[in-house]
Amino acid sequence: MTSPNIYEQDLAAVAANHVALSPLSFLERAASVYPDRLSVVHHARRYTWAETFTRCRRLSSALQRRGIGLGDTVAIVASNIPAFYEALFGVPASGAVINPINIRLDAPAIAFILDHGAARVVFIDTEFAPVMREALTLCQARPLVVDIADPEAPCHDRLGTLEYEELLAEGDPHAAWTLPRDEWQALALCYTSGTTGNPKGVVYHHRGAYLNAVGNALSWSLPLNPVYLWTLPLFHCCGWCFPWTLALQGGTNVCLRRVTAASIYAGIRDYGVSHFCGAPIVLNFIVNAAAHERFELTRPVHVMTAGAAPPAAIIEAMERAGFSVIHTYGLTETYGPAVFTCPQPHWRDLSATAMSGIRIRQGVRYPVLENLDVLDPDTLQPVPRDGETLGEIMFKGNVVMRGYLKNAKATAEALSAGWFHSGDLGVMHPDNYIQIKDRSKDIIISGGENISSIEVEEILYRHPAVLEAAVVARPDEKWGETPCAFVWLKQDAPAVGAAELIAYCRQHLAHFKAPKTVVFLELPKTATGKIQKYKLRQRAETLGSLS
Repeated sequence: MTSPNIYEQDLAAVAANHVALSPLSFLERAASVYPDRLSVVHHARRYTWAETFTRCRRLSSALQRRGIGLGDTVAIVASNIPAFYEALFGVPASGAVINPINIRLDAPAIAFILDHGAARVVFIDTEFAPVMREALTLCQARPLVVDIADPEAPCHDRLGTLEYEELLAEGDPHAAWTLPRDEWQALALCYTSGTTGNPKGVVYHHRGAYLNAVGNALSWSLPLNPVYLWTLPLFHCCGWCFPWTLALQGGTNVCLRRVTAASIYAGIRDYGVSHFCGAPIVLNFIVNAAAHERFELTRPVHVMTAGAAPPAAIIEAMERAGFSVIHTYGLTETYGPAVFTCPQPHWRDLSATAMSGIRIRQGVRYPVLENLDVLDPDTLQPVPRDGETLGEIMFKGNVVMRGYLKNAKATAEALSAGWFHSGDLGVMHPDNYIQIKDRSKDIIISGGENISSIEVEEILYRHPAVLEAAVVARPDEKWGETPCAFVWLKQDAPAVGAAELIAYCRQHLAHFKAPKTVVFLELPKTATGKIQKYKLRQRAETLGSLS
């Protein structure tokens, strides 16, 4: 006879010992612990944590008084301004779901998102009034339009009858700050890029956002009271969960409408910025800044970069300029970064060449991610830890999305067999650090051999004349596919031709991996700075098949 479990007797989860996890709790704590500390800066505007908490309570209360609550969607189209930061707290505090929309989408794409997410309210930064005017005529949804009349906006057209500050005035500054009873409750709806069709709506829950916000602080060794510059779009994975991380650590959010090398350096100079995040293109801006835009840093500025692997040459140039760079990796489906290049003590003894190889690895899992591996996509068995055998990178844990809104088939496929299938191909090194080799659709198969486009790009970026590079497959009658490089040169670089770049790659790569074609053009990018390879693949196909 089995004895009863003594730990299940009179030791229940009650209100005193069990509270649903939600990043909304970080704001209430920040207002209590750091009430007078600067929370948000936007040119002449300054708010303390106590004031930000009050504004968010007003927003939550005002939405509830207008009938917005559990299960409703509140969209926002805005640059990195205080209203956006407040919405990431105030909207979910009302019970609703915040839906940040990519500011670079066209009107039909925005209309699709408003309809698919069934938006009840949409906040519109007046800068984006022209595209939103068209989007609102295209969509079936009829959301309440709330204009955000930011003085720094280049356009001041109003589309609604209500302005953001007027909405806040409707709310109770002393309204109760209520956390969800169920931490599985939807918090945010973030859409993927949708490069090959309509975007998918990724649903975040409160538990995952809470944990990844903590994971950001732990993995980056983020100190208390950092000064953080918003170079990363707030619409991208809810700012990689950093809005909630900054509340957790009592930091200062420095808003930034335009991301340029000059504005980044100005933020460091004027506000004492200590940290910022951004895609590799942001790093590229900085290392190629004009002499009059930059100045010598007197203390390190910490940078977290994610997206495609940043070329080692760019990281090295950043660190020579006084920036300390950490590389992270994740997807919209993992709340943004969930993997990082955790530094090891013995790295200090490595040569520059050895460190270059380590810098471009994606790394190990966040402390809040339960499992990360590179698996054979057919057998779901781990690939050998040899740094060579390709497999699919897969995630498991609380910082994986709930699923895709209204898309059960895609959800089932993405979360099948107990893993989130990223679609990224990579290898696992003997030290358990993963490294992306390509998206599955970006691997070039030439004569039966796999060629990593990232590997070729890494070599191209080391050429002194190359500012940006992307490599895709071009049809080839003999080999099936061969690498085609799209290159954008530095403005002050000496003239360089396709033959020279091809020869340069052949000096540093196996010859079959070197590009057979080089096209010089400015590379198309998403709003977060990612190069749009699907457009380059289309361009490569128009070049015809090599014979």
